[in-house]
Amino acid sequence: MAEHNDSLSFNVDTLGRMLGQAVSQSHGEELLNKIERIRTLAKSARAENDSERAELLEVLQGLKNEELLPVVRAFSQFLNLVNISDQHHTISREMADLMSSTQTLTELFAELKAKGVSRQDIEKQIEQLNIELVLTAHPTEITRRSLIHKYTEIDKSLGQRELQGRTAREQQAEELRLEELIAQVWHTDEFRSDKPSPLDEAKWGMAVLENSLWDAVPEYLRRLDSTLDEAYGVRLPITAAPVSFVSWMGGDRDGNPNVTAEITRKVLLINRWKMADLYLKDITTLIDELSMSACNPDLRELADNKHEPYRHILKQLRSLMNNTLLKTDTLLRGNEYLGGPTLEHIDQLWQPLQRCYQSLLDCGMSIIANGKLLDLLRRVRCFGINLVRLDIRQESDRHSNCLSELTRYLGMGDYNDWSETDRQAFLLQELQGKRPLLPSNWQPSSEAQEVIDTCRVVAENSMDCFGAYVISMARVPSDVLAVHLLLKEAGCSFAMPVAPLFETLDDLNNAADVIGQLMALPWYKGYIDGYQMVMIGYSDSAKDAGVLAAGWAQYQAQEALLDVCDSAKVSLMLFHGRGGTIGRGGAPTHAALLSQPPGSLRSGLRVTEQGEMIRAKLGLSPIAIKSLALYTSAILQANLDEPPAPKPQWRGLISRLAGLSCEAYRSFVRDDENFVEYFRQATPEQELGKLPLGSRPARRSSKGGIETLRAIPWIFAWSQNRLMLPAWLGAGQALQTAIADGEGPLLEEMCREWPFFSTRVSMLEMVFSKADIELSAHYDKVLVDESLQYLGQKLREQLMANVKTVLSITNDGSLMEDLPMARDSVQFRNTYVDPLNLLQAELLKRNRTANDQQLERAIMATIAGIAAGLRNTG
Repeated sequence: MAEHNDSLSFNVDTLGRMLGQAVSQSHGEELLNKIERIRTLAKSARAENDSERAELLEVLQGLKNEELLPVVRAFSQFLNLVNISDQHHTISREMADLMSSTQTLTELFAELKAKGVSRQDIEKQIEQLNIELVLTAHPTEITRRSLIHKYTEIDKSLGQRELQGRTAREQQAEELRLEELIAQVWHTDEFRSDKPSPLDEAKWGMAVLENSLWDAVPEYLRRLDSTLDEAYGVRLPITAAPVSFVSWMGGDRDGNPNVTAEITRKVLLINRWKMADLYLKDITTLIDELSMSACNPDLRELADNKHEPYRHILKQLRSLMNNTLLKTDTLLRGNEYLGGPTLEHIDQLWQPLQRCYQSLLDCGMSIIANGKLLDLLRRVRCFGINLVRLDIRQESDRHSNCLSELTRYLGMGDYNDWSETDRQAFLLQELQGKRPLLPSNWQPSSEAQEVIDTCRVVAENSMDCFGAYVISMARVPSDVLAVHLLLKEAGCSFAMPVAPLFETLDDLNNAADVIGQLMALPWYKGYIDGYQMVMIGYSDSAKDAGVLAAGWAQYQAQEALLDVCDSAKVSLMLFHGRGGTIGRGGAPTHAALLSQPPGSLRSGLRVTEQGEMIRAKLGLSPIAIKSLALYTSAILQANLDEPPAPKPQWRGLISRLAGLSCEAYRSFVRDDENFVEYFRQATPEQELGKLPLGSRPARRSSKGGIETLRAIPWIFAWSQNRLMLPAWLGAGQALQTAIADGEGPLLEEMCREWPFFSTRVSMLEMVFSKADIELSAHYDKVLVDESLQYLGQKLREQLMANVKTVLSITNDGSLMEDLPMARDSVQFRNTYVDPLNLLQAELLKRNRTANDQQLERAIMATIAGIAAGLRNTG
């Protein structure tokens, strides 16, 4: 392992040296020397050298205005280069035997086989394997697409440097290419000038699918097939589609007025255009390669007895793709398409390709059949005719307000004033009725019209285009029935899955009751045809009640929902709205999935991949292959070797801890009248709203306090000042109380034996290792009114006490003692993040009085740098 770490260090040093050259050439040797002096002082200050810390502050505060931005950018970009080196290290050739996706799957099957899992059980689970990754446009990706491209090229260049047998000239060319790329990075603005539009976000999602996932999916399936065959003698059928992709980009309108019905219509067309474009490229390659004439009688007939039957059929598919491109382009321009046939159903593509494949097998050309043609067949099963299916998401009040307008117009009273019983009676009557409900001469408000228009966009398309209709802030059965009625009235001819999203603590606790009431309705149970999707909210529940109380509520909600659906003989798909950070349900993939209740993955996994986590987990093909293998491994392990259900005494203690932690969390966040003002002064929350991140506003409402702030900027702001408050507040106090009451031995047992609890303790350790009490105190000293500083002092005292509490449960001497590589990585980055934090505090102080554009740009650069150094944002 030492040799592998040496290679990582070499890459970091090389990229750092090249960045220094770019800085020196751009701003001179004097500034580079000053940057190096800051780095050296920061390293000494980390070693608790008070005099060096004082000198570091003096140097930073003495920087001229024109020096601020280049100094901030130098540290920020170095952290990005460290991240590239780290990420590349996990997929490098030298680490293949230790960390590759093949190794992950091989170890899984060996472990299952050793535990007596039979071939029949494996075959059944592989057949049912269902991974739906939902790409969202949540504004936590802080890096521009222009820079992401350059970072990807740097990764490729690092890969080229690993190749053996390169000539001196080739090595020199690669060195120059790296220097060029880093110079490009240095001379590129970190931020776009305007916020991205929903169409921009959708195109960004398309880039991930095209540049990474298009290649990753067939390679992942090849590895799954080969390891499965080696361990069990089981082959993956060509019809297997264990993974698929869904998007919220262009469909998520919850609190985002920029996502309209017309935007959704355009995004659907863009998806279709890119699908046809990618299939066309693959088909064109196959036309060049499948020149053989031998075929079976079935293909000979299909090809009308042509000499080169495969090419003849593929040329027909090429024409179909070209027509599809022309049609989507014509519709995007607002014109009518009058051309030839286009791809409208997956069988138009699948059947001729499958018959080509079978013919090659029958004629003894299996090596050809199982090459690029098999890859295309795999892609067809995964990506379908839309490349990615679209979810629609809207807030529940928008639906009820639309119906309220309608019932008032019809003289029936106000739907919003009706009881839940009356609402359900009305909705069920209309759902089962045959006459239209919407009058032709009714002119609804613009908001109600937008809801109706969105439903009409759904009705215009096929079910193949969509994943689900997600209802934010769902609370009662009528919230679900209302969407079904609006879709019916829009002319929707298929039963679109409608998924209530339970977000707050109360809503999670009531989730099973809501679904139970729906299952008791004969019409509803018949309509859903044995399938129900429910989304579990992680972000807002944690903001509402704290991470520990929210985590236990999520666990219990899943258990209760499984019981309700099992009783109704309905298959439940749990949809997890996780983010990358702990406060949003984030955890290492494998650990997170195995910490869920037994049985929760029986129907598969549906989970959001949000913001910067899309790039981190899916942005490069080798990384995406590894991520898919990790998901596969965790799901199969959870279903074939279920994690333990909590013992009664564990359940009793965690319930008590949840109550204590919620009370402690809310005592700060809700009960202290000064908390909101302290939050806004001590963090860059106000400045975050100016960042051109996503198309969605940072707040659901321009008025109010914490409750109106979206969970992402709430968590993002606290990570910037290094207090990390949403990821730990409340949890440590509850654990302290339990230990004081003599529950320490039981907590230790839970930590050893219960994945749900041990994962949460591990995540607390990770958060504490990234938090920094001295830096948080510095923000308070520089930015916070003296009358409010007591809050920060109380929080930091609580944080220090919490660290001791967690270490007493794990019986470790220091944080992350069992994860030395991760701990060392955090410590290494601190040397480069610390100056950014100190500079950010100074810049915030200056800008809050001066409101200077140059200072604002430097602040944005510190935000990007700190996010890169901590390796998460929202």
